[in-house]
Amino acid sequence: MRITFKSLALLFFTMIGFTSAQAQTAAFTMSIDGFGDGDDIPVRFSQAAEGALPGGGTSPAIRWENAPAGTQSFVVNMMDLDFAPNRGTRTQVHWVVWNVPGSAMGLDGNQPQGDSLPNGASQISATGRVYRGPGAGASGPKHHYLFEVYALDTTVSVMASDDPIATRDAVLAAMEGHVLGKSAYMGMFRRPQ
Repeated sequence: MRITFKSLALLFFTMIGFTSAQAQTAAFTMSIDGFGDGDDIPVRFSQAAEGALPGGGTSPAIRWENAPAGTQSFVVNMMDLDFAPNRGTRTQVHWVVWNVPGSAMGLDGNQPQGDSLPNGASQISATGRVYRGPGAGASGPKHHYLFEVYALDTTVSVMASDDPIATRDAVLAAMEGHVLGKSAYMGMFRRPQ
């Protein structure tokens, strides 16, 4: 079998094209400093942390990479999958952050309370305009806390109300048709005995 320069060149350019296509479609992923995906959430990020205000806690640092091209903003949604407020079908709102700038590569830990974060994003939880750490009781099973990050091709025009579930629903509805990518991360927690 005779290999010609033309065959080698074609093979080389095919490989380069394949590698470039792979690089362009790298997975949009997130990570959280302090615990692995599916692992226990450290007490320091929970309502049970020393010095934590009731319904509060210290937010972990969240990082993401390979955001899709055209991302204009991010939305972070944290919820307790094992608790249904008011015996309803929706999950507990632990933290919703929207309009994180599209240039951001995450959220620093220990975010302050208030209507907006230092990067201009808005936030809400069942406690108010603040991160609400995990708080599952010591006597029951561990709860599943899901962290999601969405990359959007727009910003979200939603004002926070006094109802965190309604606000989260409004943010999710405004995102419809604008999601370029999503990544999720799970943590487990129950209060120490």
